[in-house]
Amino acid sequence: MKKIRSALWVLLLCLFPALTCSGQQKAAQVALLSVNGTINPVTVAYFLRNLEGAARRGDALVLVELDTPGGLDTAMRDAVKGIFAAQVPVAVLVTPPGARAASAGAVIALAADVCAMSPGTNIGAAHPVSLGGKPDKVMEEKVLNDSAAYLEGIAAQRGRNVEVARQMVRGSLSLSAEAALKERVIDLIAQNPQDLVDKLEGRRLIRDGKPLALNLAGARITRHEMGTRDRILNTISNPDLAYLLMLAGIIGIFFELSTPGAILPGVIGGISLLLAFFAFQTLPVNYAGVLLILLAIILFIAEIKIVSHGILAIAAVISLILGSLLLFPSPEPGLRLSLGVIVATVTVTTLFFVVVVAKGVEAYRQKPVTGKEAMIGAEGIAATELRPEGKVLIRGEYWNAEGAEPIARGDRVEVTALAGLKVSVRKVRPPKAPGETGGPGRNS
Repeated sequence: MKKIRSALWVLLLCLFPALTCSGQQKAAQVALLSVNGTINPVTVAYFLRNLEGAARRGDALVLVELDTPGGLDTAMRDAVKGIFAAQVPVAVLVTPPGARAASAGAVIALAADVCAMSPGTNIGAAHPVSLGGKPDKVMEEKVLNDSAAYLEGIAAQRGRNVEVARQMVRGSLSLSAEAALKERVIDLIAQNPQDLVDKLEGRRLIRDGKPLALNLAGARITRHEMGTRDRILNTISNPDLAYLLMLAGIIGIFFELSTPGAILPGVIGGISLLLAFFAFQTLPVNYAGVLLILLAIILFIAEIKIVSHGILAIAAVISLILGSLLLFPSPEPGLRLSLGVIVATVTVTTLFFVVVVAKGVEAYRQKPVTGKEAMIGAEGIAATELRPEGKVLIRGEYWNAEGAEPIARGDRVEVTALAGLKVSVRKVRPPKAPGETGGPGRNS
């Protein structure tokens, strides 16, 4: 019996470390995302992809650092649907100090399970803006009502102040972090992601109608940055860069068509134009602006080929300026062209077509200085008599020549045709002296 008891004690001692380790819970994982700049299909795709990744890894929380002036309505709605469908709780922190969650960013923040802000940030101004020109009053009222009801529903779903959410849409209300907390628009004020995670420890959420307690003690925060592909596409979606790519593409294609075989302008132009078209899918584009810019390029080309005394060039400059201003008609600074880029681009493009291209066309139209074409019209001296054949000295070279009339040695001659190594020439008549009325001129 003693031997059996001893064996049991030894077995328990051996199993104790394993039992202790199995009882210890694995540290919670928090996925940290960063959404800066405009809300567009690229940033939303990055956000949704990481929501799915967090669910696969079994993360306890997805934390989003948000700083945005707004963005596209369709992209915003995709992000909101992704948040409500996520299997992992989502927290949004408007940070760092000085950041904002405006327009579409405010809607995304209010849709999160936890909405927090850092001191010195603001949220709101979610009034919808028409991008295709001013709509009629009935349509404008429909859009406004739809946006207001949408944000009210989100606020009610998350237990936030519905009246303030309504004012964010109808009155473009914007709140500081302290005011938003007082009005029950946000849940917490946190200095940074680590501070927010610490404050969320043990917090109870309602997800799918069921209570959920966040167990974030000792949680490990792992940052998931945008990949190289997403960063490139997001950079291309910048309105200024998209605008420059479009102009570079149009000019490159023009050069390739005007000088076939150059290859490089066509390749660069084609790539730039395709990238610009991709960027246009992520931006609020007014295609009337695109057409005005195309018209400007056509007018610049016409000015080179048609003598209009500058009228076409002036029309081209006006068309380019109007097209640039109308291209991205958004009140959000992050979604429209900067005035500096417009001024610089219009100036450079105008100088390019008026000066550089015009000089190139002028050089192309100049009389050739080499080859067969350059010989026609060249003048020289008859080295021998031409009756009708002989030799002439042209540009320091002796040529076999044939004259249409007898030409004396030493007479000046002009080439009228070239066949192989033989030229046809005619005698150059000296100009008549003042007061001379007729008769053939003398040979010099």
